[in-house]
Amino acid sequence: MATVYKRGGKNNRGGRYYISYFDHQGQRVSRSARTTDKATAERIAAKLEADAALRRDGVIDPALDTQKVEAQRSISAHWADFEAKMRVSGRDAKHIAATLGYIRAACAATEVAFISDLTADKVHYYVRSLSERGKSARTIHAVLTALKSFTRWLALHHKVLRDPLATIRKPDPKTDRRRERRMLLPDEWKWLRGTTNIGQSRFRMCGAQRVLLYATAIQTGLRSNELRSLAVRQLYLDASPPFLTCQARCTKNKKPARQYVTGELASELRAWVAKKNSWEPVFSMPDPSDVAAMLKADLADARQAWLDAVSDPGDRRIREQADFLNVRNHAGQQLDFHALRHTCGAWLALAGNHPKVIQAVLRHSSITLTMDTYGHLFPGQEADAIAKLPRLFG
Repeated sequence: MATVYKRGGKNNRGGRYYISYFDHQGQRVSRSARTTDKATAERIAAKLEADAALRRDGVIDPALDTQKVEAQRSISAHWADFEAKMRVSGRDAKHIAATLGYIRAACAATEVAFISDLTADKVHYYVRSLSERGKSARTIHAVLTALKSFTRWLALHHKVLRDPLATIRKPDPKTDRRRERRMLLPDEWKWLRGTTNIGQSRFRMCGAQRVLLYATAIQTGLRSNELRSLAVRQLYLDASPPFLTCQARCTKNKKPARQYVTGELASELRAWVAKKNSWEPVFSMPDPSDVAAMLKADLADARQAWLDAVSDPGDRRIREQADFLNVRNHAGQQLDFHALRHTCGAWLALAGNHPKVIQAVLRHSSITLTMDTYGHLFPGQEADAIAKLPRLFG
């Protein structure tokens, strides 16, 4: 039974009335009636008690009350909650910053102030504007991934009745890739290794160290940030076979990695870190924004040496028209630092290794990704398949 009372006894004459009642969960609740008239307070108390009974009986969904409260909060308040959720889930700072950046930009462009303003129609208009501005399918895919993860979280935590972007489909990023990478050819690697090894220091890295960095990237498939995180204590160069490890907090999939290297590279790495302490980084890599520029400069030196290796003018013209050691080839494919990881998978495929082996080395989440990227490089599969047909024909 709801009761109406004043706080402070007789000294609270003319003050507001308060209501005490049991809510739908059976908990005692006290709240102000915001009136000094007792009859009005009693009518409000009766209404609150009746609503609590309807919620207990399932006539009114209590979740609607929560959604009503959440709808009155600003969109920035929900961003803060979503950011906290991502941090608790262990997402890295770069991913969090990129995700929130996409969400904030979309909400600002579509004038979203509350979560009720975030609709599929607005997002469709925003995506169309991105496309008209020349943004790639890959960028639009990333934007929609961020937005859909946000609205899915809102629905999962009952902040909205249903996911407003559930019907939106993301474009296939493969249909319009703005940056396609190519592998470094084995002959290109010989020239890059030779010229870089005797070349000048760049970005506080001597030529020999840069060769070791590139070779380790190609043999292990480790990404730039993963290579940056390597400490001497993570090298097991005397093991058989030698390998190195990468901590889970430093890998993209947040799982520890063990990557094997050849005995020759192990010997070179052993000599390089001989005078280093166990906690020191293996490579003194430059700022992440300079890694690509460093490789680009080394490729330019290697190409120049390759061009200068011929004296005949005709041969020189032929070489100048070739893509050999060019950062970008005639097909628009690029040779940046991440292409060294791509080179790892491509060389493994050309060597005839099983796709599952390549998937394990590159730590792909699915064999589909491995086959989509390197399936065309596995030699002799079609010919071998046709050669087996006569046995089936009898």
